[in-house]
Amino acid sequence: MSEFTFVEELITAKLGDAKVFVEDMTGTRDHLAITVVSDAFKGKLLIEQHQMLMDILKEELKARIHAVKLQTMTHQKYEQSQQG
Repeated sequence: MSEFTFVEELITAKLGDAKVFVEDMTGTRDHLAITVVSDAFKGKLLIEQHQMLMDILKEELKARIHAVKLQTMTHQKYEQSQQG
């Protein structure tokens, strides 16, 4: 079980089809690189996709998380990235 399960659970509660990958960027467990794969991002601008995630994470950003680096993509884009 990941120590960042709480992040994964927050995101998947709102984006049911999401695959969530969380990395600790600094070893301090409060600077996170978060990759989210979801078809909820289809047809949305990158800024809209990131705003969706920031809205989901806003309470944690006030408490446990200091900074995030976000990467978002649809399932199709993710599958393509895994092939190359």
